[in-house]
Amino acid sequence: MTLDDFLSRFLLLRPQPRASAANQRQAAVLVPVVRRTRPGLLLTQRSSRLRKHPGQVAFPGGAMDSSDSSLIVAALREAHEEVAIPPACVEVVGILPPVDSISGFRVTPVVGLIPPDIPYRPCEDEVASVFEMPLQEALRLGRYHPLDVKRHNGERRVWLSWYEQYFVWGMTAGIIRELALQTGYRY
Repeated sequence: MTLDDFLSRFLLLRPQPRASAANQRQAAVLVPVVRRTRPGLLLTQRSSRLRKHPGQVAFPGGAMDSSDSSLIVAALREAHEEVAIPPACVEVVGILPPVDSISGFRVTPVVGLIPPDIPYRPCEDEVASVFEMPLQEALRLGRYHPLDVKRHNGERRVWLSWYEQYFVWGMTAGIIRELALQTGYRY
């Protein structure tokens, strides 16, 4: 898969309508696609010292601040704070439908292209590591396995996957899977 192929599919194929997210607190994550001949997907592993979601694989992102003029600005600010991606270096190409997090946020995934030569500097308090997964591998639907979890008198489906030594699951795996569905990849 080339970057042009991914962009064509992402921009031309619209997300399927679905029930809107119920949570009211706003957050955003940057889904950074590394601009290469064979593009990559940038992910982080959260610090094990964090109170919420320690050690989990995630996209850079977080809650919208009162100073943020939009969810896109929030995603870019958080990516800069967490891994030093300069906002001016991100070419935002679109957003995916918002999803509800188990921590009570309505999270909007912002898809953006980043240059391949950015020197990532993880914020030690928040990020244990930064890694890149080939986008073609990330969008392979067969790598995601469902798990139905009963919680608070309801059932919720979460998606599970591994990449190298990283366990990718929950909202992050769901966002990547949604991106694969939107772009029509069926590897």
